[in-house]
Amino acid sequence: MGPPFRGDLVRLGLAWALGAVAVAGYATFRIWQQGETDERDRRVDAIVVLGATHYGSRPSPVFAARLDHAAELFAAGVAPRVIVTGGKLEGDAFTEADVARAYLQDRGIPGAAILAESTGRDTAESLANVAALMEDAGIGAAMLVSDRTHMLRTLWIADDLGIVAHGSPTRISPADRDPGARARATLHELGALAQYLLIGR
Repeated sequence: MGPPFRGDLVRLGLAWALGAVAVAGYATFRIWQQGETDERDRRVDAIVVLGATHYGSRPSPVFAARLDHAAELFAAGVAPRVIVTGGKLEGDAFTEADVARAYLQDRGIPGAAILAESTGRDTAESLANVAALMEDAGIGAAMLVSDRTHMLRTLWIADDLGIVAHGSPTRISPADRDPGARARATLHELGALAQYLLIGR
């Protein structure tokens, strides 16, 4: 292997690295840009809350922030129904959807106004189940609720599934509480976006 060939490899490696940095930079910009976009002024048929960790029958602070935001949107008349999402891990007594339903009912939302997708194990699976539920129930457009850093991927997946969706991120999530937490959440989303592009999960 002569020096010229090694030089070509170095240049190729540098070009690849610069390309990867550019793609990551643009993706980070889009994650933050979407996280600052709140479409709560639209009127839709249902508010969809993405599930998160829970402790027994209590939502985690991240999950509670999403649910509180959804309750606020419901009270403001954004939609007449709320769809809660999320299954459970082995050993859990309750699904994420169970916890969400109880939490929202405690905050004044009638049980009849809450629909549940209770088997999804991740964002893509939950939204696929939501798409089927919406079709069966004759529900048109949805307002998706999650953390700011999660909104781009959530809307992207919803669009791929044919869901007419808008986004309203919560601004009180612990994931956004300080620059460090938001940076970690952004890194997680960069990896999750790459995974979704590669394998659709």
